[in-house]
Amino acid sequence: MSDLIVRRADPADYASAGAVTLAAYQPFTGDAADDDYVARLADAASRDVEAELWVATSGEGTVLGCVTICPPGSRWREIARDDEGEFRMLAVSPDAQGRGVGRALVDLVLDRFRSDGASAVALSSLREMTAAHRLYERLGFTRLPERDWKPRPDVDLIAFRRSL
Repeated sequence: MSDLIVRRADPADYASAGAVTLAAYQPFTGDAADDDYVARLADAASRDVEAELWVATSGEGTVLGCVTICPPGSRWREIARDDEGEFRMLAVSPDAQGRGVGRALVDLVLDRFRSDGASAVALSSLREMTAAHRLYERLGFTRLPERDWKPRPDVDLIAFRRSL
């Protein structure tokens, strides 16, 4: 996508980024409107304050996707070791999927942690998110089964890692 702009989110992006995240995750969350995790998906402002929220926008400024970068010290980190970067909540608007938005956001994450001196990047993903897994594998991530975990009994997260 030639007119794609990837940049740090600003407060004007929060509502759109939250809506994109909810739309991207809806097939995996169903209608759990009262679910605490659904509220976290929508809360782009907190992700930006407590971690870093980055957005991919069209040339016209429409938010097409977003990702939460979890630097060392961020409470959003879940599985990264001290020398690793981590990202969460990679989300691409259903209308923009398949157009390189996810790849651009993951490339940003890799470049960011490489420049920070990290040895690798790690992430957790729902087992059902197979399209995302294919993207991660194309970008050089490998499964890390020893870090798979369950934040809740009904949520099965699998881990991936890519050396930098």
